[in-house]
Amino acid sequence: MDRNSTAAELGRYPSADRIGFARLTKMAFDGADLRPLRDQLLEQLNSGTAGAGEGLDLSLIAQLLGDKQAGMAIQSEVLSFHQLYRSPCSSQQPKLRVLALAAAIDMGGNTPIEFLLENSAIELQTLYVVAGVDLPSPLPEHDVAIVIASDSQECVEALAKIDRLAASWPRPLLNPPRFVRNLDRDKLHALLRGVDGLEIPATFGATRAELQRVAEAQSDMSSLAAGLKFPIIARPRGSHAGVGLVRLDDAAGLARYLAERGEQAFFVARFVDYANTDGLYRKYRIVFIGGKPYACHMAIADRWDIWYLNAGMAFSADKRAEEERFMRDFDSDFALRHGGALAAVARRVGLDYFTIDCAETRNGDLLIFEADNTAVVHNMDSPEVFPYKPPQMKKIFDAFAAMLSCAGFDRERAA
Repeated sequence: MDRNSTAAELGRYPSADRIGFARLTKMAFDGADLRPLRDQLLEQLNSGTAGAGEGLDLSLIAQLLGDKQAGMAIQSEVLSFHQLYRSPCSSQQPKLRVLALAAAIDMGGNTPIEFLLENSAIELQTLYVVAGVDLPSPLPEHDVAIVIASDSQECVEALAKIDRLAASWPRPLLNPPRFVRNLDRDKLHALLRGVDGLEIPATFGATRAELQRVAEAQSDMSSLAAGLKFPIIARPRGSHAGVGLVRLDDAAGLARYLAERGEQAFFVARFVDYANTDGLYRKYRIVFIGGKPYACHMAIADRWDIWYLNAGMAFSADKRAEEERFMRDFDSDFALRHGGALAAVARRVGLDYFTIDCAETRNGDLLIFEADNTAVVHNMDSPEVFPYKPPQMKKIFDAFAAMLSCAGFDRERAA
């Protein structure tokens, strides 16, 4: 069926072209100096010659350079008058049109979908759902839509706006808001508890005042949750990438932590020591696409608070060899060993696309730290240092493109 035959259901709107998230982030990752480009875009902005696309790129560059406040101020101004943006596409005649539904949040708050579609010949437009502006009616032309906003406080209104139209959305809508809203840390435990072969420590919200009372010995940890005791893991609510993440062993440590932090709301959970018999910690990122798990990366370090950038993988041939084996044998080893738990996670989370960060406990269970629809899945690492990664990432990207294409094909076949 000709996709233009149903175009009356949707509308044509001007879409602002931009350099895009993937290209700018890759430049920063490779160590490029973004300041000249920032200055050029600032000059255009000040002279009135910058379009909305340049403005949104400038916002991202400011954030990549560490000035989040300026970046968010620019983004807010730009999104107040334009909400639809087109990312670079590898084809002049795209085979599929995808509409990503984003929230007006910092650069880590939406799924970095550009990385997944860079060389796919799929056209990507991003519609920012912002406060005070209704979704366009009719909606912009697309074959498949996907929600890329996260389950964070800043995205509540955007998810609610999308959810109100979800049942009548004129095209397939992937990652619907009702499932995205289950991913926050304190909700995930309730969603996944009771799965055989899976351990997920309960996470509890706590205010600064509640923690302060524990720090001052006016109450103990069990006042926050029955059975909770030191050592615990604490982090500011809404933080990502290890920001503010600590292990606290006693009330004195909690007092020092609160003195160093200005946040008013936190998450706390019991600490699980997941070190292997060799004393090293291994943390895995698994991406689920259409319910199927794929190996994304494996980080190995001698510290529990591990993520890929602090694991020193580029400086250890032994670590890289182990990660390569993990990726190569994933379907016949890790995914098989934890098959029941992974299948239950996919089923209960219910999203078309999401990731988990996880490990293995000493008794062999799957230990889940978090589930997310906005974790970075990319192919930016050096192919000379990590020659095994490009084929694995292509496998993931192809699966993601196939899932989108299948959703679009099913719509046309049904029509």
